[in-house]
Amino acid sequence: MDADQTMRLVYLGVWGTVLISYFLIARTQSIGQSLRQLLLWGLIFVGVAAGYGLWQDVSQQSSVSVTGEGAVVLRAGRNGHFHLGLQVNGTPVDFIIDTGASDLVLSQEDAARVGLDPQNLPYLGQARTANGIVGLARVTLDEVALLHDELEIRDTQVPAFVNEGELDISLLGMGYLRRYARISIEGDRLILER
Repeated sequence: MDADQTMRLVYLGVWGTVLISYFLIARTQSIGQSLRQLLLWGLIFVGVAAGYGLWQDVSQQSSVSVTGEGAVVLRAGRNGHFHLGLQVNGTPVDFIIDTGASDLVLSQEDAARVGLDPQNLPYLGQARTANGIVGLARVTLDEVALLHDELEIRDTQVPAFVNEGELDISLLGMGYLRRYARISIEGDRLILER
């Protein structure tokens, strides 16, 4: 579970606690009227703050849309990165767009989810990363598909690598992005056109 998912769970937990507490306090007769109202207003305040935080969290997520001309438009997430969900061998995989990466690179976890056996791959290649040198295993993915609303972009026999080291999220590097005729970044938007 990444930090974004953890924060969403925290916000939802606070909301749940506020609602349950409200109902319990609203039904309590033994607490003085003033204290009861003070507690209720405090819970309302906490609920509004949690709701605002959850809204900020949801509204700042990276999003994908398709223009009338068929261009894919990605909006940067609150961390400034572009994320894209693709179907790899029929399995949903979340990627971060990394123009500094040469190729499509799967994490160990994602590789296993798409039907590869990361424990038995030959890690013959190497890559220099911010965390040092890691082993890479070359693989060929049967299909990589971008499916959004009416848009379907499918590529078959896509070369990729599986990272032997720690990798939180799979990387969508230039090896895959070169399949698009145009790639442009305009502010907080990344535009892909075939």
